[in-house]
Amino acid sequence: MTNFVNSKVIVFGSNGVLGSTLVQSILDKGGQVIAVDNFTPESELQSQEIPLNNIERVNLDVTNESNIISFFNSLEGGIIGAVNCTYPRNKSYGTHFLDVSLDSFNENIALHLGSSFLISQQCVKYNLKYNEKFSLVNISSVYGIIAPRFSIYDHTNMTMPVEYSAIKSALIHLNKYVSKYVKNSCFRVNSVSPGGILNGQPNEFCDSYKEYTNGKGMLDAKDVVGAVIFLLSEDSNYITGQNIVVDDGFSL
Repeated sequence: MTNFVNSKVIVFGSNGVLGSTLVQSILDKGGQVIAVDNFTPESELQSQEIPLNNIERVNLDVTNESNIISFFNSLEGGIIGAVNCTYPRNKSYGTHFLDVSLDSFNENIALHLGSSFLISQQCVKYNLKYNEKFSLVNISSVYGIIAPRFSIYDHTNMTMPVEYSAIKSALIHLNKYVSKYVKNSCFRVNSVSPGGILNGQPNEFCDSYKEYTNGKGMLDAKDVVGAVIFLLSEDSNYITGQNIVVDDGFSL
């Protein structure tokens, strides 16, 4: 079993469904976490369910360039990696394709893909500064590798936002770019592409989704964490620029 004793990891989006599960997993394995999120009073109450031992909480807007740069400049050495679980978006995100304005599309690309670029860039600068082993894991999606299965959204008020597919596919290639640009075995960057993660979706949607899987259907966040832990650990040394799909066959 992977052991993170004396290891410190940054988790961006630490208070989300996947982020909070990942934080707990790292702590359970003896690691330390710098938990980064745009905390609200409500989310602070939720985050208090995680013990304060070995965790440092940082309130940060990942879409703010100067704040991200200041955060990375404040870090000391000894951090083994980072995971970007963030999902920034504007108020019109989720609008159906024919109703999406260009301004809204561009804004969501800038918020999500732009902040992922910024975090990746600053992780590289951190690694160049300390020259220690560092593993960055970005969270992509099955919809970064296949076209959306629109039929599973029938009879619901849900859709698959066009921005989401564009961003998640771009993230996979961004990782490849960064890996080859850095060209240093001490720095690795990969992604995990989960299938759908349970978060209060309607039963009809979940039933339709399940038909495309091998039986599991929608995933629990804990089903995805193992792949992230693997990429953070030295068990995945020299794996870089890759994308691990965790979807119980949904994308096949």
